[in-house]
Amino acid sequence: MAYRYSTSTTAEQAKAVGTYLDVSPKQSIEICNVVRGKSVKAAKRILDDAIAEVRAIPFKRFTNGLGHKRGPLASGRFAPKACETIKGIIASAEANATNKGLSVNDLMVKHICAQRGPKQLHYGRQGGRRHKRTHVEVVLEANKERKEQPAPTKRRKKED
Repeated sequence: MAYRYSTSTTAEQAKAVGTYLDVSPKQSIEICNVVRGKSVKAAKRILDDAIAEVRAIPFKRFTNGLGHKRGPLASGRFAPKACETIKGIIASAEANATNKGLSVNDLMVKHICAQRGPKQLHYGRQGGRRHKRTHVEVVLEANKERKEQPAPTKRRKKED
């Protein structure tokens, strides 16, 4: 049985799925690990920085022969193609949340996963090179931790 979040989402959740995407599954898995648990705003900023090659995505699992990048991380890649694709799926989930009436400012990435898809052959090839395919699933949820804080009260000095 294939892994997936759920076929049904609650009223506070929005879901988007990208199937048969022409991006590397290994890069997609690493990007999903970085974005998971962040707010949508922070996730988009991370992906934009990776697309512009300002800040690399840290690679922790698939690091065979991977060199160091500048900054505090050990090994990583920018992966602009995979970042652009995942950013589009997050934008689609954000649009679904807006359609449900959820506030865009309170959304966070509750669940995101990338899975290997089928390896399809090039059309018309005899020996054939295989395409890499990836399935990505995103679930956004309204952040419940954000609470209204009461305005601070001014303390008055006691007069003796």
